[in-house]
Amino acid sequence: MKPTGIEHIGIAVRDLEQSIRFYQEVLGLQCYAVEEVADQNVRTAFFMVGETKIELLQSTDPSGAVAKFIEKRGEGVHHLAFAIPDVAGALDELSEKQVPLIDRQPRPGAEGLQIAFLHPKGTGGVLMELCAKPPQK
Repeated sequence: MKPTGIEHIGIAVRDLEQSIRFYQEVLGLQCYAVEEVADQNVRTAFFMVGETKIELLQSTDPSGAVAKFIEKRGEGVHHLAFAIPDVAGALDELSEKQVPLIDRQPRPGAEGLQIAFLHPKGTGGVLMELCAKPPQK
């Protein structure tokens, strides 16, 4: 597996609308998409910064992973997402290397991407996400 770039940096926030206003009014960035990802219990907002995206994540469920993250650690950097060509192939390779996985199969994520998460226990304490465009049919 060789990442082709940073797909995005995920930032956990309590209040998505307030955070969007900060990124737009203070940093001068433009939010280009807001999306709910129901199976992950989050609402997301995306910003481009050069070639990299910032993804703000607000939990839609008090028992969701992002809500638990904020409760334990506060708002802030939640995960680092790498762009890769093939999530399924990367998961197979990482499994063979005994890297702890959260997801064993790719699943749908925001912006129509196929995603999977690696457990921070095996990545130096950093939650990592793998992202790829789904195969064309």
